[in-house]
Amino acid sequence: MLNLANINKSYKMGDNIVYALRDVSLTIEDGDYIAIMGPSGSGKSTLMHILGLLDVPSDGSYKINEREVSHLSEDDLAILRRETIGFIFQQFNLLPRMSALENVTLPLLYSRIPGGREYGASLLERTGIGQRSFHKPNELSGGQQQRVAIARSLINKPLIIFADEPTGNLDSVSEKEILSILKELNEQGITVVIVTHEEEVGLQAKRLIRMRDGAIQSDERLTPLPEKLSEKKIDEDRKSHKKLNIFLEAYEYLKLGFRTLAANKVRTGLSMLGILIGVAAVIAMLAIGRGAQKAIESQLSSLGSNLLILRPGAVRVGGVSQESGTTTRLSVDDAQYIKGQLDFIKYVSPNVNGRGQVAFQNKNWSTRILGGSAEYAPIHAATPTIGRFFTEIDNQKRARVAVIGMTVVREIFGKKNPLGEMIKINRVNFQIIGILPEKGATGFSDQDDVVIIPVLTAMHRLLGKEYVDSIDLEITDPNKMDLAQDKIIEMMNTRHRVAPALKQGAFEIRNMADIQAAVQQSSETMSVLLSSIAAISLVVGGIGIMNIMLVSVTERTREIGLRKAIGARRWDILAQFLAESVVVSAVGGLIGIILGWLITIGINSFSGWSTSISPSSVILSFFFSASIGIVFGIYPARKASLLNPIDALRHE
Repeated sequence: MLNLANINKSYKMGDNIVYALRDVSLTIEDGDYIAIMGPSGSGKSTLMHILGLLDVPSDGSYKINEREVSHLSEDDLAILRRETIGFIFQQFNLLPRMSALENVTLPLLYSRIPGGREYGASLLERTGIGQRSFHKPNELSGGQQQRVAIARSLINKPLIIFADEPTGNLDSVSEKEILSILKELNEQGITVVIVTHEEEVGLQAKRLIRMRDGAIQSDERLTPLPEKLSEKKIDEDRKSHKKLNIFLEAYEYLKLGFRTLAANKVRTGLSMLGILIGVAAVIAMLAIGRGAQKAIESQLSSLGSNLLILRPGAVRVGGVSQESGTTTRLSVDDAQYIKGQLDFIKYVSPNVNGRGQVAFQNKNWSTRILGGSAEYAPIHAATPTIGRFFTEIDNQKRARVAVIGMTVVREIFGKKNPLGEMIKINRVNFQIIGILPEKGATGFSDQDDVVIIPVLTAMHRLLGKEYVDSIDLEITDPNKMDLAQDKIIEMMNTRHRVAPALKQGAFEIRNMADIQAAVQQSSETMSVLLSSIAAISLVVGGIGIMNIMLVSVTERTREIGLRKAIGARRWDILAQFLAESVVVSAVGGLIGIILGWLITIGINSFSGWSTSISPSSVILSFFFSASIGIVFGIYPARKASLLNPIDALRHE
C-alpha cells in the first residue's frame, strides 16, 4: 500500500518558486488500477515520479507498506524501485544497441537474478512479440517497442507498475492491445498506475484521479477493488531466485562496455590511440634498452670475466708526469712471477699491441696486431670457432702462426676458407691456424678486426719490442678482486725496486668489473629515461579517455536515468562506466603490445640494433594501461553515478 500525506514539490527558477505539487494526500491500495489525468502542467507526471521513487518531495510523508521513503538514500531508493516497481515510459526508453530480449533482461543485471533470459523470452511471448526477440528497437514498430517496455517492467516481478502516457505515441490498434495487457496484469494482482490525458484511457481504470495546478481535484472510484494477491506468494517467488556471481556481474559489465564502445568505433579508436601509442612506445623503448644492455653485457663478457689489466704507469719527477722508465716496464717474466706468487690467479697473458699490413695474394688490409700467450683465449673467450689457438710451445718457439678475426677474413679472403693459408704481416710470413669467434663492434672499435699471434713472436719477429704493453690476469674469485689489485701493485713495486716517493702511479690496474658495472648502470639509466618519456604518452592517453568518457556521459544521460529507474545503484553506474574505460585502455594496451612487438622487429631488421622484449615489460605495460583506464575513468564514472534519475530521464 502507498500512502502520501501532504506532499509538496517545488522548484526554484531564478527568484521565483514554482509549485509542481501542492499538499497532495493519496492512498493507493494493493491491486488497484488507477488513472491520473489532467492537462499539461497539472503535476500528474511529477506525482508519478514521486510515487515511483524517481523524485523526492520537497516536504510531506510518503510510505510504502508503512515504510517511510521520503528521506531514504539514493541507493536505498534504487533497491526499493527494483524490488517493488516496474516502469513503462511514453518514449519507451529502449537502449538502441540491445535486442528486444536484452532490453527486457537488463534490470536483472542490477537485481542479480540468474536464469532471466528464459523468463524474459516468456514475457515477450506473453506480450505477443516473442518472434521479434532478437530485433533491435529501430527494427520494431511503436506498439512493438511498447510491448518490449512492458515486458521489461515485469522482469523483476514488481508489485506495482507505473505507466507514463503508455499509449501516447501509438495508433488506435496498438493502444487497445497495450491497454488490454495492462488490464490483464492488474487482474493478476499487480497494482497499475497510469498517467494519461486521454479520457477513454482513463475511464478504463478502476479509479480515476484528476489533477490541476498541482492539486488533486477529484478522486473517483469507478470499479470496486478486487481481492488482493497474497504478498506471501510474491515474496516466495522472489526468494526462489539465487543471486548472481560477482564474476558473472563483472563479465556483464565488460560485455556491455564492449558493445557500447563498438557502437562508436571511430570515437573509441581515437580515445584508445594515446594508450596504444604509449604502450607501443614503452614496449619498444624497453626492448631497445634491454637489447642494448644484453649487447653490452655480451661485449663486456668477451673482454673477460673477473679480469684485471696491469699496465705500467707514469712516474712523477719534480711534480711532472713522465713516461715510465725501465724500472716500471713490464716483461713476460713479470706475468709468470705474479701467477707463481698468487694462488687465486687463474690465467695470465702478457700482451703487446701494434698495427700491421696484412697481405694475401693481391689483397691487403691494415689491422691491429695483438701478441698474447696461449692463455689469452680462455681469458677473452677467444677460442677459435674454426681451427685452433696457438699453444705455449708455439710461443716459446716464436712460431709464425696466427688466428684472425672475421673482419680480416671478409676483407682478405672473402668467401674463401683461410685455414692453413699463408699471409704476410709487415712482409713476414704467417700461417693461419684458426678463426676467432665473431664479437662485433663497440663504439669506434671493431673487435673482429684483429690478428692474434704468440707474444714472443710479436715482440722479437714483428714489432721489435723488448717489453710488454700490459698483462691480463683472470681472478678465480670475484670477491678477491680488490685484494688482488693491492697484492699485484705491492709485488710489482717490490720486484722493480720502485722508490717510495715514486710508488704512487708506478703501476696501474684497470678493473674490468668496475667498467662493466658503470656501463650497465648507464644502460639501465637510459632505459628508465626512455621508458619514462614513453610513459608520458600513456598519461596523455588516459586524459584522452577521460575526455571521451565525459562526452559519453553527456550523450547517454537518458540511458543513465533509465538504468537508475530500473534499479541501478550509484555503484552499478560507476562500475559500468569504469568497465568501459578499462575496456578502452586494455584493448588499446593489447594492440599497443602487438604494435610495440612489430616496431622492435622492424628496428632489428632495418637498423640492425639489438632488441629484446621481456615478458615482465609486456605484463607491466598491459596492467599499467588498464590502471590508466581506472584512474582516468573514475571522474566521468562518478559524475554519471551522481546524476539524479528524473533529471537524467528528462535530459534532451
